[in-house]
Amino acid sequence: MSEDLTGRVALVTGAASGIGRAVAAGLLADGARVAGLDINEEGLTATEGLLRIVGDVADPAVVEKAVAQTVASFGRIDILFNNAGYGTTTRIEDLRPQEFERLVAVHLFGTVNGIRLAAPHMRAAGHGRIINTLSRAAEAAAPGSSAYSAAKAAMWAVTRSAAQELSDTDILVNGLIPGPTNTAIWGRDRPELQAPEAVYPTARMLATLPPGGPTGRVFWDEKEYLMFRAVAAGR
Repeated sequence: MSEDLTGRVALVTGAASGIGRAVAAGLLADGARVAGLDINEEGLTATEGLLRIVGDVADPAVVEKAVAQTVASFGRIDILFNNAGYGTTTRIEDLRPQEFERLVAVHLFGTVNGIRLAAPHMRAAGHGRIINTLSRAAEAAAPGSSAYSAAKAAMWAVTRSAAQELSDTDILVNGLIPGPTNTAIWGRDRPELQAPEAVYPTARMLATLPPGGPTGRVFWDEKEYLMFRAVAAGR
């Protein structure tokens, strides 16, 4: 893939707000054709030029519909940005029935099904770039974050496995750590944090990696980040 995004086709999940909306808007501004999947239909309408697909990524049938609709509308899918998600601060002993499972379904299963369904189209086209939104919460494992941290750690493992499984193709699979960003995941406005638009340069870099570029790795602020390095060092 060249650095020029003109005419490229992207599917962005969680595109109605926050990082997903910022990345979708950035891709559109750079000439890509973009489909956005989210449960928030009103939020999707805020981004002009977006192919709006309403649905829940936790439902495999919805992800299948989104991939099929993207390909039917644009002829292919070059970039998949698995970004849909939300946070929780519930301690394990206070979890409600299915609360943990629901979060994992959105983050992890949404990502797995996105890769599962988009990869065959990318393989047929001979190229593709898959970007999964990760988090340092996978390493920190703070109180109340068991579901979120577990989901993000599992997404890191899926990213690495998928990269190896697709290593015979020009489909690169990488993780993106946004860093502390002012999004709805906090449950309140956090103006002291970076704006969602600050994440786009790293997303763009991963979307335009050249053939033979890095795969199965994690990037933060356009630089590679080694997950669990501090944990392994006992810090």
